[in-house]
Amino acid sequence: MNGGVCMTKPRLPAIEYIRGISMLGVIGIHIGSQYLGSPVPNANLTALYEIVTRFAVPIFFFISAFGIFYNMDPQKPFSYRSFIRRRAKAVLLPYMVWSLFYLYHDSILYHTGFPAIPYLADLLFFGNAKYHLYFLVILFWFYISMPLWYQILRKINPIGLVILFFLQVGFNYFSSYDMDFIIWTYSLEDSFFKSLLLYRLNYLPLHYAFVFLIGGYAAMHIDEFLRILKDHQLTVSLFSFGSIIALLHYYYSLMDGGYTQMDAINTAHQLSPQGIVYTLAASFFFFMIFTYQHYPSCLNPIFSLLGRHSYFAYLVHPLFIGHYTLYLENHGIILTASKSVLLYVVVLLSSILAAILCRKFGSMVPYFNLCTIGTKK
Repeated sequence: MNGGVCMTKPRLPAIEYIRGISMLGVIGIHIGSQYLGSPVPNANLTALYEIVTRFAVPIFFFISAFGIFYNMDPQKPFSYRSFIRRRAKAVLLPYMVWSLFYLYHDSILYHTGFPAIPYLADLLFFGNAKYHLYFLVILFWFYISMPLWYQILRKINPIGLVILFFLQVGFNYFSSYDMDFIIWTYSLEDSFFKSLLLYRLNYLPLHYAFVFLIGGYAAMHIDEFLRILKDHQLTVSLFSFGSIIALLHYYYSLMDGGYTQMDAINTAHQLSPQGIVYTLAASFFFFMIFTYQHYPSCLNPIFSLLGRHSYFAYLVHPLFIGHYTLYLENHGIILTASKSVLLYVVVLLSSILAAILCRKFGSMVPYFNLCTIGTKK
């Protein structure tokens, strides 16, 4: 296997900026989950929180793969051991630290007690210590299986990518919507095998293989990718606009058919055919927007700030959601539409401020940064 790290390629701000946008979307999804608990949630606001943001998790797999393969030189030797060591420091160490932190914190806040060792191992394996940490589990499985993705990207062509897209749609449709498979899974006796099936979305990278590979392919053909984005900006914009319209139409049509808002968002998700297309379109659209600056340049420092602190903000934001919503509950405050928007802003600002302060503290105590965001810088 070939492909070493190349340090001569120019920095692409779009990668950092998209990280920030992804973090904004993830917070929106989790605020939306809280808002759904209100007596009469507004379906349109729920759509903004839970449908428009559906690109947020899979687009990070796109830019993760892009970053890896963009900085890879196929002419230099690739050390899988060195790669895994670096990625374990960047992902696995923070994952373990934050998982244990949330388990200890929640055991005190909600009086649940710290889980016993066998159950703890199960929680850590499937990323269930907190509702957002499964993402790091999937990401690390992508890293573990890097030789597979590298070999695919060395040989695949545009026709192969089209075939892969349809295979992805078929696999995700079976995993998410095949009722015979789902009923059979729940009918199994409790076992580790049943847990593997029940929590397949928490660790199995195959659900996001296409978006990961398309990110890697774009990086390996960066000149062609950027030329296409530049020459077809209107098409990319219309593709993005059309894809979100299609996903929203799916969401509203489900509710017209009798689905609750909760059932609708759990059906019109990022693994649906419409969701996969939306992720692809959003990935291209944001890369185009941030590369060719179709907005005031004065916004760049804001996008840079969000991107730089997106990792910590992503990891810490459930802490603030938990405490703020508990405060609302204890004071009998109903999370109305306007209050949910305010909650979103407060959680976002709290998360970014915490990220900035902790990053500064980590500059004095480098191992703090290492444990929380995987780097001493």
